[in-house]
Amino acid sequence: FEKENKEYIVVSNLSNTANASLKGAQKITFENYVQAIYMENIIIEANKRLLKMTDGRFELRRKKEAKNIKEKSGLDFSVYDANTGKERDVSTLSGGEKFKASLSLALGLSDVISMYAGGIKTDCLFVDEGFGSLDPESLNQAINILTDLVDTDKLVGIISHVEELESRIDKKIRVQKTKDGSKIKIEA
Repeated sequence: FEKENKEYIVVSNLSNTANASLKGAQKITFENYVQAIYMENIIIEANKRLLKMTDGRFELRRKKEAKNIKEKSGLDFSVYDANTGKERDVSTLSGGEKFKASLSLALGLSDVISMYAGGIKTDCLFVDEGFGSLDPESLNQAINILTDLVDTDKLVGIISHVEELESRIDKKIRVQKTKDGSKIKIEA
């Protein structure tokens, strides 16, 4: 019985650890642990662009600890603000800052997929809106990042109503509403 009980304790602790239910330990499931390793790589790639888009102000970080020991942890973000020298929750970012962080994460994810996927490339990126929340300087920074992607043979599609983008985009597909339905017009 003692032998079986010792084995049970080991297996039980391993199960509780993998399922994030071990008392007094960090609440991270095995699945989240593996995902967190990939997330670290995505953040590294995302920060290359986010730092550029924010003139070195913001850097994404993965929260390693939950707010309290009862919550599961491992896949939440925070942002380091170089202006204040403090780390804060991403929910405190403005609309434009959130757009830049989201764009950076999408591009970082694309980079990591390409690195790990053994030859699979993500050749296209579509950005649906979001530009309306950007001030002129932020808009310019975001467009420069997307232009850099086009220069690396990626197709970037932008869906937007922001007029300032028109002069920066060479090829356009305009969708016009008519009484008979929508029509497209291609401008090269």
